[in-house]
Amino acid sequence: MKQKGLKNYLEIGVFRGHAFFRVKGASKVAVDPDFQFNTFRKIGKSMVNPGNIFNKYYSKTSDDFFAQDAPILYAEQKVEIALIDGMHEYDYALRDVENLLNFLTDDGIIILHDCNPKNKESSSSYDVWKASGRAYQWNGDVWRTILHLRNFRKDLRVMVLDCDQGLGIVTKGKSENSLNFSLEEVKSFTYEDFDTNREAWMNLKPANHIYEYFNLKS
Repeated sequence: MKQKGLKNYLEIGVFRGHAFFRVKGASKVAVDPDFQFNTFRKIGKSMVNPGNIFNKYYSKTSDDFFAQDAPILYAEQKVEIALIDGMHEYDYALRDVENLLNFLTDDGIIILHDCNPKNKESSSSYDVWKASGRAYQWNGDVWRTILHLRNFRKDLRVMVLDCDQGLGIVTKGKSENSLNFSLEEVKSFTYEDFDTNREAWMNLKPANHIYEYFNLKS
């Protein structure tokens, strides 16, 4: 973020703020219907990272945020970098990406968490994960969102970095290696299908590829 000179940061699905509070910058927006921190934590994090003093917090769903607040908030200065880490299900994650694209700068970056589940259990639905007592790392089927974008958004460049449960990277620009599945196929593929084809379907890259992709210093 610093090397790219990106400043206007948005995070969807903040929860306890582990990632959000660490980001350097004075223009940060947090969206979550159920923040898991209080005013004292905000104050403490502002002492460690002074940029947190200026944070904006929206305790609501991302759908409501994009409909009610984003048009005003980003009327003059659009989002430059965003992390989507909300509900880890295909429809939700896809909607977040598509909504966010309306407020993203032409050279902006969208990061999606949980795109590369390592086992079938982690790729389960929210209801199954909740019924388990949240007993394991849950990634859901955000991988299906990546597959959808690579099939139907020829105006986007999409890849997944093989790190931290799979970090999807989405930027504006003509797709270089899009796929050609139908919507019905994207929705019906199983985890086993994904596991067999994950490298090709996710356009999976090693973590250090990010430096080459954005022409950054390692």
